[in-house]
Amino acid sequence: MRIAVLGAGSLGTIAGAYIAAGGQDVELIDVYQEHVDELNQSGAKITGTTDFQVKVKAITPKNMSGTYDLVLLLTKQLYNDSVLQGLLPFLNETSVVLSLQNGIPEKKVAAIVGRNRVIAGSVEFGATFIQPGISSLTTEYNHFKQYAFQIGELNGETTERIRQIQTILNLVGGTHISDNLVGTKWSKLLINNAFSGLSAALNTNFGGVLDHETSSISAVHIADETIKVGHAAGVQFAKMNGFDIASLEVKKAHDIPERVKAFQQLMASSKLLKASMLQDLEKKRKTEINYINGVVSELGEKLGVATPFNNLVVQLVKQAEDLQSVTNFETNMPFFAELVNHH
Repeated sequence: MRIAVLGAGSLGTIAGAYIAAGGQDVELIDVYQEHVDELNQSGAKITGTTDFQVKVKAITPKNMSGTYDLVLLLTKQLYNDSVLQGLLPFLNETSVVLSLQNGIPEKKVAAIVGRNRVIAGSVEFGATFIQPGISSLTTEYNHFKQYAFQIGELNGETTERIRQIQTILNLVGGTHISDNLVGTKWSKLLINNAFSGLSAALNTNFGGVLDHETSSISAVHIADETIKVGHAAGVQFAKMNGFDIASLEVKKAHDIPERVKAFQQLMASSKLLKASMLQDLEKKRKTEINYINGVVSELGEKLGVATPFNNLVVQLVKQAEDLQSVTNFETNMPFFAELVNHH
């Protein structure tokens, strides 16, 4: 089987390294020439909660050739149109594109490469890009080895091909087949909307969102909007680490303190996290806001579900993108306070 890791950033470098170490025919594909050169010269080096180095083959997209049987899609959704159009000539009839991106890109991916080629996936470990050729695993190693990916056919079936892909990804870390991967991705989207969205809109880490009354209540409203839009779209939210995400829905006003408390417990171990969207703003780059909170705003509008809190996050992050600046906690918090007071 010929495998491509398309987007060999922090996560892709780790996945590609372990797949290569498992003796598979794999190419790490990335636009960052220095990174590609370093991977070819010194191999992929994984630091952090492990210490591991392995010889890999890396190329830039312009050097792709032949066809790939399996493509791990780890690029940012921002570039999906050009990335996927560029990938088409390198797919055969039975090629599989495993979407491991944030958010819920599967419909868009399927529209370009064909629904029969798409399998949904979710990355369950964290990583940081250190420098060309080096990626740091930030998830505790034993947990990573037990729980690295969830994958699922779009129709929830357990097929021969998904078992084959599970075998390959098990070389990286524990890979679990889900019959409701769409529900899993929506549950992750909810956490991203509430915490990555607010982290980027307020220039703070997840702890900063949790520790301020207005932002923690705003997180509850963002989650509630996501659940209501998801339900309107026929989504059944999957549990996360045994926690029923759909239970975060707000039915009446006095549910809110309970929901804040639930988030405090659920997110306690993630307080130091800083959204990658905020890191993008710091680097004066475009963010994935349209594919995170923007998904809920757009779908809510189509389905007639109000999403004022998600809309505000999108507005503030886009404003920061346009100004090429980082957002400001003190300046932006009153906008959320005003919304909270109106609810």
